[in-house]
Amino acid sequence: MSQRWKNAPPGSHWGEFGIDDQRGRMNLVDADKVLQGIAEVREGKTFCLSLPLDVPGGMTMNPRRMPAQMFATLRDGNSAGVQGYCWSYATEDPEQTDVVCDEVLLMNTQYSTQWDSLAHMGSRFDADGDGEAEAVFYNGYRAGRDIHAASADPQAVADWARFPGPRADALGIQNLAEHGAQGRGVMVDLEHHVGRRRHAVGYDELMRILDTDGVEIEAGDMVCLHTGFADTLLAMNRQPDLQQLHATGSGLDGHDAKLLNWIVDVRLACLLADNPAVELVVPKLMTPTPMRRPRLPLHEHCLFKNGIHLGELWLLTPLARWLRANGRHRFLLTAPPLRLPGAVGSPATPIATV
Repeated sequence: MSQRWKNAPPGSHWGEFGIDDQRGRMNLVDADKVLQGIAEVREGKTFCLSLPLDVPGGMTMNPRRMPAQMFATLRDGNSAGVQGYCWSYATEDPEQTDVVCDEVLLMNTQYSTQWDSLAHMGSRFDADGDGEAEAVFYNGYRAGRDIHAASADPQAVADWARFPGPRADALGIQNLAEHGAQGRGVMVDLEHHVGRRRHAVGYDELMRILDTDGVEIEAGDMVCLHTGFADTLLAMNRQPDLQQLHATGSGLDGHDAKLLNWIVDVRLACLLADNPAVELVVPKLMTPTPMRRPRLPLHEHCLFKNGIHLGELWLLTPLARWLRANGRHRFLLTAPPLRLPGAVGSPATPIATV
C-alpha cells in the first residue's frame, strides 16, 4: 500500500522494517537471537515471571482496570450442577459418569503481568503535513481507520454482536504472539544499586550500573529491568497500599533525552519491567508549566515512535537474585502474549530458563 504518512515524528524510525510493519523492533528477535537465548540455558532451571492473574487485587492501583472475575458456564440456561459450577452428563443420560467444570473469564487485558501492544499508545501528531494533528500510531496507522474505539451508542453496547467493541485492526497484540516472543533476555538489576525507593534512573546512572555489573546489551536483546516493585506488591496479598507503593521501586527517567536515544541506538527489542510503567510516572501535580507534551514520554518514544514493545508488572525478583548469585545476567526468555486478534494488550506468563 502507499505510505500512510508524509511526516514522521522527530526521533522515530517509522518504516524501518517496511511501511506496513506491525512488529517493530521485535523483528530483531530472529532465529539467531533465539539460538543465542537457548545457548544461555545451562541448568534447565525455570522461573515463572508472572504475578498471579488476580494481583494487584481490586482496582486501587488503577481504577480503570478490572481484576479477573470467573463465572460458571451456563448449561441449559443455568449454572447449577454438581459441586457448584461443575455439571454431569448424567442429567442427559443416567448411565454417563462424566463430571465437567467450565468457566468464563472477564478481566482487563492489562491488569496484572502484561504486554503493551504497539496499538496501546499513539499520539496526536501531524502525520499528513496539513497543519492539523491527528491521532496516529506506530508507522502511521490511524485511530478510527485502523484502530477503533468502542461505540458510545447505548444500542451498540446492548447489541455487541452487531456493533463490536474496541479493536485494533492494525498493531494488535496477535502480531507479537504470532512472532513467538522468544529470545535472549538480559537482566538489569536496578534494585541492587538504588534499593526499593522511588527513583528515576537516567542515562548516566544506567551506564554506571551496566558497567559495574558487566552487563552488555546487544541488538535484539529483550531487556528486563528489576526494581523489586512487583515483589513488594505480591507481599501485600491483594490489598495494595498505595502510599507504600508510590514510594517503592525505581524506573527509567522518560524525560532524559540521552536515555531515550540510547534505547533506540542500542537496538534492544523490547523493554520489560516489574513496575507499572517501565518509566517512573511523574504525578500530575508535579509536572512543570503546561506545554504540549506526552504524559508518558518513554511510552510515546517506544510504542509510538520506534515500535518497541513494553512489558509491565513482571515478577523479576527471584530470577534477578538467582542470576546475581550465579554471576550471570543472560537467559532464555519465552514470553508470548495471548493470540487475541485486535487486542491492545495481553496478560502474559513469561518463563525464564537458565
